[in-house]
Amino acid sequence: MKFPALLPISTVLPDLGSYDTIIDVRSPSEFAEDHIPGAINCPVLDDAERAEIGTLYKQASPFDAKKKGAALVARNIGKHLENTLLDKPRDWKPLIYCWRGGNRSGAMAHILAKVGWQAVQLDGGYKEYRRQVNQALAELPARFRFIVVCGTTGSGKSRLLQTLARHGAQVLDLEQLAAHRGSVLGHLPSEPQPSQKMFESRLWRGLQGFDPSRPVYVESESKKVGNLRVPEALMERIRASECVSVQLSQGDRVALLMEDYVHFVEAPQALNVRLDCLAMLYGRDKISHWQKLALEEKMQPLVEELLTDHYDPAYNKSIRRNFTRFGDAMVLEIKDISAEAFDDAATTLLAADGSMS
Repeated sequence: MKFPALLPISTVLPDLGSYDTIIDVRSPSEFAEDHIPGAINCPVLDDAERAEIGTLYKQASPFDAKKKGAALVARNIGKHLENTLLDKPRDWKPLIYCWRGGNRSGAMAHILAKVGWQAVQLDGGYKEYRRQVNQALAELPARFRFIVVCGTTGSGKSRLLQTLARHGAQVLDLEQLAAHRGSVLGHLPSEPQPSQKMFESRLWRGLQGFDPSRPVYVESESKKVGNLRVPEALMERIRASECVSVQLSQGDRVALLMEDYVHFVEAPQALNVRLDCLAMLYGRDKISHWQKLALEEKMQPLVEELLTDHYDPAYNKSIRRNFTRFGDAMVLEIKDISAEAFDDAATTLLAADGSMS
């Protein structure tokens, strides 16, 4: 009986869509840190098993480690065949990878090929994927025309981006990809930030799906979104791009922030922990005053003071310095914070896009 040969590949980025399933056979912790977008995790060694085999290899005998590892790998692959992979049809074509395209992915690919599937082992593994992601993130930004949505805190930049996306525009939402709202209060309680590598994978996936003939809308972010760094080539390209200045009344900005940061409105003690981070800038007396307002549930005056004393001065100081074309920005006024108002703003911006250059 003749079995299909394994098909090593050396270039992964353009080819991902040609596979029915992408299988990451690394341990769960490796997969959680980062993985090829869309991949599923079928570890051939879990974290404890991988540590056990590594210790045995270094401290006892490489031969004994390989023998024990082979037994564990075979057992785990068998479990995946009986569960996750049980319903795959005869013409199923998976791409399989591990850290460097070595023993772990080789074992899985070999067994799947013996079953009769068109198993493809990624040459170079995840390490090669990361090399190509880094290269792509250095080169892709130059292909696109970015339109930068600028505006003070609470002016509705993120909502406008979301509305633009619903209208069919190409949007690179850095805060969404980073799971952070980009300020000292920007931590999302329901979602931890991804690893730096995962953030870069998300950026790569977004950029490689865009049409270079159409503009890409992005928010005026700093070099870091929470704990994550925006890749240098992307940041430089964004900061040199044309800008739109979003305008919203002070009262509506306060109302919008009260909606977006409801977790702080409902848990003022959590807000006060974050306010402590500003003590070096404003001194303990002002921070204590703000924390007292939070505990007394006087959120509206607190938000107003934070905008006036912290956010607006910081924005006005940095926007013209960092975004070189802000002085020529199109002004886009949003009448209120209703969905209809943001729909109108998105329609106006998209209609005006042809006149922006």
